[in-house]
Amino acid sequence: MPDNSVDPSGNTEAFRAFTRTTSDSEAPSKLPFVIGGVVAVVVLLALVAWLTL
Repeated sequence: MPDNSVDPSGNTEAFRAFTRTTSDSEAPSKLPFVIGGVVAVVVLLALVAWLTL
């Protein structure tokens, strides 16, 4: 029974082809998390400043 799946670590050429095809999908941007963090810090600082008055 032939094994139709190719092991990408079998040789260097197959591994390089495997890494090229899987790197096409980039990680999602972290910019919304950074903006949300900055907004949260500003809101917390404003709350603390309001409470100290």
